[in-house]
Amino acid sequence: MQTVNIHEAKTKLSKLIARAVEGEDFIIAKAGKPLVKVTRIEGSAAKPKNRLGFMADHVKSGTMKIPDDFDTMGQKDIEDMFGLND
Repeated sequence: MQTVNIHEAKTKLSKLIARAVEGEDFIIAKAGKPLVKVTRIEGSAAKPKNRLGFMADHVKSGTMKIPDDFDTMGQKDIEDMFGLND
């Protein structure tokens, strides 16, 4: 189990919390004396959603269709907003 001093914990708090959420506990110490143990709370971490390809089944089944001009949809309106069609 990793031990970090208070200064390092303040500097790297986000990273240390992310590691604790993954199950890697750590101890915060002051002048080398352990003060607290940081551990995740079971059941509190939301599982990340797999968003990559989340619409693939709809496209394959035909319940959603992607227009052929998808890459250029609204292009004229956007160009007008930025004054590119003057």
